[in-house]
Amino acid sequence: MSLAEPEIVRRLEKRQPSAYVLASLRGVGQVDLQPGLLTGSAILIALWVSGWETGLFATLGTLIATATAYAFAVDRAGIALGLQGYAGCLTGIALVSSLGNHPATYVLTVVGAIMCTILMAALGTFLAPFGLTPLTAPFCLVSGVMVLGAPSFERVWHGAPAAVSSTTSGDTGLSWNDLWHAFFNNVSQIFLVESWYVGLIMLVGLALAGLRVVLYAAAGSVMGIIAAWALGAPTALIASGIYGYNAVLVAIAIGAVFLANNVWTGVYALFGAAATTGLTASLTSFFKSFGGHTFTWPFILTTWVLMAAVPLLPRLRRSE
Repeated sequence: MSLAEPEIVRRLEKRQPSAYVLASLRGVGQVDLQPGLLTGSAILIALWVSGWETGLFATLGTLIATATAYAFAVDRAGIALGLQGYAGCLTGIALVSSLGNHPATYVLTVVGAIMCTILMAALGTFLAPFGLTPLTAPFCLVSGVMVLGAPSFERVWHGAPAAVSSTTSGDTGLSWNDLWHAFFNNVSQIFLVESWYVGLIMLVGLALAGLRVVLYAAAGSVMGIIAAWALGAPTALIASGIYGYNAVLVAIAIGAVFLANNVWTGVYALFGAAATTGLTASLTSFFKSFGGHTFTWPFILTTWVLMAAVPLLPRLRRSE
């Protein structure tokens, strides 16, 4: 997703066998498009703080996906930057969140992480001519298929916990308590976790990646809240972060990673954050009709569209 300085890769390659562990830690950070080791470490700590099952399955998914990339001899620079681990990380979390902690879930996490690595390569091939990257699409495809098909298998399905995302009706007014919870939950929900203090730790991790990154993350969270409130989304879903996490990802991707830093980029990033908030509702309604899950599809589709338009928008230019 995002790139780092070449010397970082060279340092990682010289530190065998610790390179595997470091690449996996960076893979956790790459969920937020950040390859920084401190960022990945902080986010992983936050995931374990949210619950040992979440931390364990996030770790397992990341380790397996990264190991699979090594086994297939994927480009070592990409592995070192964590670009092969983040989809496995999210897949592990999605599976334990949707299916519960059972022996079958461990098996599915391993299989899912392997499939994420294969899909990462396949989507990379398809998207390369358009100058786009897979983002979290491998995670969405693998987890979506597995969760959707799980009820058909007796040894896999044990009755699911609460759905990752849903739509409800209700009060649309926002109190101060709702606002600050939403601000942090928008960050934690990227990892399918509803916890303001987990979101706070993750924001600290993003701050370690740089001021620009954390400012865009914060701006995306605020824009997600504003857009959801303006559209009349239920208060409970805004406060829980369901409507804002895709906005955070879009703001980081457009504002802090893929485009050069200027005023037009800032406006474009915030526009994307607002647009993906509306798309979240549409896709949630779509997936709900057949028992699917929204996951990070709004972020993926919005970012692909915004980035595909850049070559014909002279005010905007890609990062060097």
